[in-house]
Amino acid sequence: MLDEPCDLPEGTEVELVPADDIDELDENERARLHGFLAASIRQHEPGSGVPSDELLARIRSRH
Repeated sequence: MLDEPCDLPEGTEVELVPADDIDELDENERARLHGFLAASIRQHEPGSGVPSDELLARIRSRH
């Protein structure tokens, strides 16, 4: 929801849509993204990741 003034006449009907549903991907790009994510998930080996607290500590130490 945006809380900003607008210049619409009283009674103007507008279509409201959730901001989360708006992106700039077309069907082809979305399919490629989903394929990439699926491949990434399949490649993950249990135990090969970095614990979140360690990752956050690394990030914080850089800044």
